[in-house]
Amino acid sequence: MIASLNGKLIYTDNTSAVVECGGVGFKCFVTKNTLYNLPGKNENVFLHTYMVVREDAMDLYGFIDREELECFKLITSVSGVGSKIGLALLSEFTANQITLYIASNDPKALTAASGVGIKLAQRIVLELKDKIGSLESGEALEIKAVGNATVNSNSKEAVAALQSLGYTQSEASLAVGRLDQALSTEELIKQALKSLARGL
Repeated sequence: MIASLNGKLIYTDNTSAVVECGGVGFKCFVTKNTLYNLPGKNENVFLHTYMVVREDAMDLYGFIDREELECFKLITSVSGVGSKIGLALLSEFTANQITLYIASNDPKALTAASGVGIKLAQRIVLELKDKIGSLESGEALEIKAVGNATVNSNSKEAVAALQSLGYTQSEASLAVGRLDQALSTEELIKQALKSLARGL
């Protein structure tokens, strides 16, 4: 199993990158996020990698950071979700965004990714909601905040009210979850709107 590549970047296109290590060029399928963060050609690059072996192919997938790799592995562990969907999701969203959508039970947000319909998104959320703690994310406090928004009725009502104003479930849950959960519904809505307006 090839766990990582450290070498010279010699080629990129819209879906892949070739890294030369010891005179051998390794082709990796990559996300748009990883492509965007690659250095220039002929410069040194380090990629975390994951190999998928099938009867008719042996593909290598490369990721700019470990968080993206772990998210890819988690997504593709869902029944019926292959590498193509994993790349599509991580090309549309960051690993942290996907984690937050799953934590806040927001499958609709995932359908923005190419090839992800609502039924598939619902399956991903259902199967991964209890596993997202396995991601080594630096945004654990945000995930905790989303969980806070489901604790009491005031928070749930505030989230529902924000959704009626056009905010997504993930945005509303995160904004409300960061606040003091002892506040009234009205105060939660008021303060959440302030933070959302500031883009926090």
